[in-house]
Amino acid sequence: MIASTEACCRNKVENILLPLLAYMASTDTPFDMQELMSRFMFDLATMSLFGVDPGLLSLDKPPMDVVVALDTVMEVGFFRHAMPTSCWKLMRWLNIGPERKLYTTQKVLRRFLVEMMERRKMDMMERKINTCHVGNDEEQDGVDIMSSYPDYVDDDLSYAKNIGYMLAARDTIGTTLTWIFYNLAQNPNVVSIIRSELSPIASCKVAASVDAMMIFEPHETKSLIYLRAVLYETLRLYPPGPLERKTVAADDIMPSGHEVRAGDTILISLYSLGRMEGVWGNGCLNFNPDRWLSEDGNNLRYVPSHKFLAFNSGPRICLGKEIAVMQMKTVIASVLWNFDVEVIEGQSIQPKPSCILTMKNGLKVKLKKREM
Repeated sequence: MIASTEACCRNKVENILLPLLAYMASTDTPFDMQELMSRFMFDLATMSLFGVDPGLLSLDKPPMDVVVALDTVMEVGFFRHAMPTSCWKLMRWLNIGPERKLYTTQKVLRRFLVEMMERRKMDMMERKINTCHVGNDEEQDGVDIMSSYPDYVDDDLSYAKNIGYMLAARDTIGTTLTWIFYNLAQNPNVVSIIRSELSPIASCKVAASVDAMMIFEPHETKSLIYLRAVLYETLRLYPPGPLERKTVAADDIMPSGHEVRAGDTILISLYSLGRMEGVWGNGCLNFNPDRWLSEDGNNLRYVPSHKFLAFNSGPRICLGKEIAVMQMKTVIASVLWNFDVEVIEGQSIQPKPSCILTMKNGLKVKLKKREM
């Protein structure tokens, strides 16, 4: 499964993402990096789940009804965090306000899931027919998550699990990639260091032509320490899940001396935690990947997960952490080596009120093809 996810990401970058960015660069066309990363990660998430490519990442920009629906889910989720449970449950019962939007959204998402399952069945039938035609009776192993659930039933639990996976795979990584490109555009010295780290790998590759673009394999970027430090520093300042909600299981006293009672709700602002001087020291508001490196710069500095909660902590730590890091490294390395990214001046960069720390107005950028 991990190998197929790596191959899926690598092929999507080489065959779709880089050619699309090359076109944008050749035409000097400004575009919204956040929207593009959202389309890219939505395709990857759907391919990992169903083995079907919805093809949202393309030049003609097909409608993003399902992506908008997922955004609505996160906005309504944030709204529920901010008000008493009895209020949003009443709104749901009356079918008004944000809860009405969520009801409509769920219909869109269910239609999409049914469509993907049907496409998956048709693709499997075609592969089976083709296998028979070439005289190979061996059954092909499934490479998508749904292959692990042959007895799939379209019920509420399965629906919730599938939507949860798509939200986790698309929103967190797509949002983080957008903030990474924003931070790198503000820190050209960091871009230079990343390219220096990539240079030994690139020197071993042979370009197919002068205009050919360089693609970095997932296994090639795995050991890149500085690139990982850049990812972690972005996650510190801009955690994709800016707010953590916990419910107290039993009466207790916190290390700070505060008393909590069973049933109390505790909200933890990861956004604020990443900017606290008492936790991260002087310069905590600055983008500085070096804070993650050992003194010699050859290793990552150990930071306990309760201090850096971007991937959660303890038994609830993100199961897809290394897959997410692999996907982000593959994208960042390939884009930065082939293009210069310029953030268009004059736009307002601010977070959007949501369970996911997206940019309210997107991120308008322009690209320039690098001369190798």
